Amino acid sequence: MLTFRNTNLFFASLLIALLLIDWKYHVPSPVYISLALLYSLLLFYGSYRVDSGFFIQVLCSAKTELKEIAISFDDGPSPEYTPAILNVLKANQVAAAFFCIGKRIKGNEALFRRIHEEGHVIGNHSFSHHPAFDLFSSKAMSADLQQMDEEMRKLLGRSPRMFRPPYGVTNPPLKKAIIRGNYLPIGWNIRSLDTVISHEQKLMDRVSTALKPGAVILFHDTSLATLSILPGFIKEAQGKGYRFVRLDKLLNLDPYV
Repeated sequence: MLTFRNTNLFFASLLIALLLIDWKYHVPSPVYISLALLYSLLLFYGSYRVDSGFFIQVLCSAKTELKEIAISFDDGPSPEYTPAILNVLKANQVAAAFFCIGKRIKGNEALFRRIHEEGHVIGNHSFSHHPAFDLFSSKAMSADLQQMDEEMRKLLGRSPRMFRPPYGVTNPPLKKAIIRGNYLPIGWNIRSLDTVISHEQKLMDRVSTALKPGAVILFHDTSLATLSILPGFIKEAQGKGYRFVRLDKLLNLDPYV
C-alpha cells in the first residue's frame, strides 16, 4: 500500500542511487527535477484523497454486502438550512451524522442541541475550519480540535471521537493531532460536491448513481441544493432497497467519550 513512510523510503533510496551514479557518471539535472516533481505529486495525492490512507487510515465506508448507507453533513450548524434538513430527516425517520464547526455552535446552541436530541450523531469538524488549517502545526491543530470538543462538552456533557478533516485534507501534523486526541478519522466514499453543484438534478444524479452497500455520503447542511434534493434522494435510495443507518452504527464504532 502506498503510504508516506514507504514513499519516503523509496525516494530516499532512489536519490542515494542517483547520487552514487552521479559521482561516477553525470546524471542530467532534469532527472532530479522529475524525481522531485513525482514526489510532490504523490504528496499532493496523499493529502487531498481522504481515502488514500497515505498519511493515516481514514474510515470512508463500511465493508458490507448489505444495502446499508449513511448520510453525513459537514459545516453546520447553519440556522438557514439545518432546521429544514432536520425536518426532512425526522419526517423520513432517517438518522444522520453532523460534523459540526465549533465556532458555529456559538449563537446556535438550541439548534446544536436539537441535532443531538433528535437522534443524530455529532462529530468534530474543527473549531475554526480555517482556510489554512492544513498548514497549522500539530499543536495548533490539537488546540483547535479541543476547542470544538469543549464547546460540545459544555452543551451535551460529552466529547466527540469522530473527526472529519476540514476540506478532507490530511498530512503528518494532522496525523499527530488525531493520535494525540484519540480521534477516529472519518471520511466518505460518495462526495456530493453540493458546495459546487447548484443544479438540483445534476446533484441528484451524482449521488444516486454512486450508491453502493456501505456507502458514506458527504453533504453539507449549508447547501440549499442539498436541502432541495434530500427528500427525493431518500425516497430514491429507499426505492432501490437501501436502508439508512446512522454513521457510527454503520461503521460499528463508539462516537463519544
